[in-house]
Amino acid sequence: MSNKIFSLLLILVAQQSIFGQNKKAASAYPQSKSFYQLRLEDEDAAYFTPEKFKIRNDGKSDVSDELQRAIDEVKIKFNFGIVFIPEGTYRISKTIYIPTAVRVIGYGKKRPVFVLADNSPGFQEQYPQDKGNAKYMFWFTSGIPKPGAPIPDAGASTFYSAMSNVDLKIGNGNPSAVALRTHFAQHSFISHVDIHTGNGKAGMFDVGNEMEDVRFFGGEYGIYTFKPSPGWQFMMVDTYFEGQRKAAIKSQEAGLTIVRMSVKNVPTVIETNPGFYEKLFMEDSRFENISGPALTISNENNAYTQFSLKNIDCNKVPVFAGFPASGKTIPGAGAIYKVKQFFHGLQMADLTAKPVHNTIHEMEMLKSFPEPAKKDIPEFPEIKSWANLKTFGAKGDGVTDDTKAIQAAIDKYDVVYVPQGWYRVTETIKMKPKSALIGLNPISTQFIIEDNTEAFGSFGPPKAVVESSVGGSNILTGIGISTGASNSRAVGCKWMAGANSYLNDVKFVGGHGTINRKKVGTAGNDSHGQSESLWDTQYWSLWITNGGGGTFKNIWSANTYATSGTYVSNTSTPGRIYAMSIEHHVRNEVRFKNVSNWKVYALQLEEESKESSECQPFELEDCSNMVFANLYMFRVIRVKTPYPYSVRSWNNKQIEFLNVHNYSQTKYPSTIPLLDVNSGAEVRPWEFNRLLINDIKTSAATDIAVGKVTQLAKGFEFADGICRDSKGNIYFSESRQRRIYKWSESKNTLSLIADFPWEPLSLGCDSKDNLLVVFKYVPKPGYVVNGQPETFPNPPDAAGTSFSGWGNSGFGTLVYAMNPDQPEETMHLLEKAPLEKVAKIHKTLNPSNRRRDSGDFNNVSTNNFKECWIAPDGVTIIPVVYDLARSNSLIEGFPGKPLYGADEYLKRTVKFNVGPKGYLTDPQIFTEKGEFSSTVDDEGNVYIADGQIYIYDKTGKQIGEIEVPERPSTIVIGGENNRTLFITTRNSLYATGIK
Repeated sequence: MSNKIFSLLLILVAQQSIFGQNKKAASAYPQSKSFYQLRLEDEDAAYFTPEKFKIRNDGKSDVSDELQRAIDEVKIKFNFGIVFIPEGTYRISKTIYIPTAVRVIGYGKKRPVFVLADNSPGFQEQYPQDKGNAKYMFWFTSGIPKPGAPIPDAGASTFYSAMSNVDLKIGNGNPSAVALRTHFAQHSFISHVDIHTGNGKAGMFDVGNEMEDVRFFGGEYGIYTFKPSPGWQFMMVDTYFEGQRKAAIKSQEAGLTIVRMSVKNVPTVIETNPGFYEKLFMEDSRFENISGPALTISNENNAYTQFSLKNIDCNKVPVFAGFPASGKTIPGAGAIYKVKQFFHGLQMADLTAKPVHNTIHEMEMLKSFPEPAKKDIPEFPEIKSWANLKTFGAKGDGVTDDTKAIQAAIDKYDVVYVPQGWYRVTETIKMKPKSALIGLNPISTQFIIEDNTEAFGSFGPPKAVVESSVGGSNILTGIGISTGASNSRAVGCKWMAGANSYLNDVKFVGGHGTINRKKVGTAGNDSHGQSESLWDTQYWSLWITNGGGGTFKNIWSANTYATSGTYVSNTSTPGRIYAMSIEHHVRNEVRFKNVSNWKVYALQLEEESKESSECQPFELEDCSNMVFANLYMFRVIRVKTPYPYSVRSWNNKQIEFLNVHNYSQTKYPSTIPLLDVNSGAEVRPWEFNRLLINDIKTSAATDIAVGKVTQLAKGFEFADGICRDSKGNIYFSESRQRRIYKWSESKNTLSLIADFPWEPLSLGCDSKDNLLVVFKYVPKPGYVVNGQPETFPNPPDAAGTSFSGWGNSGFGTLVYAMNPDQPEETMHLLEKAPLEKVAKIHKTLNPSNRRRDSGDFNNVSTNNFKECWIAPDGVTIIPVVYDLARSNSLIEGFPGKPLYGADEYLKRTVKFNVGPKGYLTDPQIFTEKGEFSSTVDDEGNVYIADGQIYIYDKTGKQIGEIEVPERPSTIVIGGENNRTLFITTRNSLYATGIK
């Protein structure tokens, strides 16, 4: 009965409104504005002009065949590129196919217009065999269609395709016509387009990736769509719909992510196909004169159905939402009202709250209809001010070093247009506060560094290919950035610009999504087929830091050579992410640390089987006031191993997750969508509408007591390398995962302080609490310094351990130091110097364990080393010895005091004296237990890890034992007043009080 009542209500409401709509002509709306008002010169582009093609742009002659020829020629000649369309009216009468990586871009004082002629052949019939049951003006495809073969529809591998700055119009007598079929994937889009569908079927069928500044007029639907390629979200920014006969958008599993949409004079805004779900996020939008429910929500009780809306202004919208299955409706709040928030689906009010399926809505009446929300995408400078990079001598041939030409153009002009080409650079390109770098296709327009470029190689802090100004209003758009495969210091882009800056349509090239260049006489970066040994050997592709913010749209990194696709750190400048795809990294996809005031919409993460099976997708640490909406986290169908967590959350507050999709086609999606590391709270639902993290959760540290072993954190692969600083803070690492952690004594919380592309072996602190990292440095084949390759022959003391003979040679064991509160900015390699250079030694940091299977443990341990690394304090040293390459941690040695080292091979602990020069002397067997690590308390008692933890007094008598739930790896005493024993195990960090 409820369904019948619901249907009658809809009919009555619609009948009352349709008369008014039909009586009212289409509202006056500003004419479309051309985005590119002048011709941009590009020797590799095709210009659709009468000089090049047999056409006229008068709207009378049919240009269909010549337009198809222009598009196909670009694809055949270059494999990717641009077809420029001058101002004018172009009549077509058949479907035009646009293959992968080809972009159609209009220019002129007015946008060019493509018109489907009245009564065009084939646009009247039904096409039940076609997915969209329609015929299309423009169809984006994966390749050039072959005669007689099925049309190769765009799909999951259709990248870089686009249409921009043209208008489309469907003539009369074409009831089956749809202007666009756009089932493409990353870096594909529609922008600055008006679609006048008239009596045709729709403006667009099967959406993909993102659109901006697109207006839909008429048609049964503005958009009707199924799931995008390859199941991702769809981002819509600054769109307009008016006069559709059935609904503005009809959708099914499209992941609609909408910001600033205006809809007017339609029966329904969003209609979900019956029996299917939708994940809708919408913000800062306007509905006006909507006769039926603005939202039609199907599958209302299913966890996959997720609706989240904020700040929706409504005028003459009597019913805001309807649920056909139950007949339930949610009425509006008067003639004019604002929907401050609307949430429907599975919800959790806090990390520890039980999931509840709920509908929440908050509305307020308004006296007048507000103006549209202000755009956050900046206006581009006038095109007449754009300087063409080629006029500065840049070649873009992939061979010539274009660094000086690019920098000269930036230094002279605020706006630099970058024509298609692969521009090789050998130093960082630095932008001024108002600099804009504008390209039009990020696969055909790239800044590249060759493998083993000297400035980006060897060891050192992060070094960017492109670097923004600090706090400026920079624009970087339509350009790919390739860091090659073998450039260990490389960052694709370091972004520090302000809230009004803009990074858009930037591809971080490497791994997936790479397309070969066909142009004769040019070279590209062919390093992307290099060995897997180069995976995860660079810094992050995109690093936003030092107060960086702005709008980031249509960004893609699938660069397996990078540590992460995106790292955002140390900023409270407002930031917005619209459609970012981060995929196929070895250890981590995306990381946010110390970030506030950001909105992240349509972030998509994907783990590929070969490179990413053990990847931690998402790290979120010390962040506040952030929203993540339509977050998709996916493990591909080829993944054959489980992974525990999608999101690791650390010390966050005021975080809102909306519409979370954690999934895989296999049985191995991430087991837990979100782990709060310090509290241990787990969010179990794979699909949910809303989760709030309101405040920082307390850790288990309050339970630390003598005689009780407490787990402080879990989820590590192999935790070791433990050390302490003078304040009682604890540091440890995961060597293979290349992560360094800090346990804060004052906050009782764990944090991830570094995930550099260098493998940490062990850690220590100097007297000023600088963190010292012994790490493994593998030189890159082909990298030279002053004409010589980097080499690291094994030292003489490597001979007594079989570890050195089985592939464990050819690398350097080096040491860097950093301020743990500012790791990226302060990391630097320590000086290796002769021991006599050190006037006074405060302490030495020695291998805690040595595996000497030749029986030379005592001799090697007491060798008088000749060289050492000098810490920043000038009085702490690390001896240069081979066993640092194998040791699990460092043990402190103070001149005049004993030191206890583990003979790992014979499973014993040996006591040494430490001489004034830091040499170890007088070896004596302390106990026949020992493995990786030991530590000493203030009374001189010795704690030894060997399966459990055994306690000895200073004479070697066992006085206690501590049972640990997991096998201990390394141990240290720290905390307040040095009364806490910290224990790393394979998977966890534990602590226990000591007497």
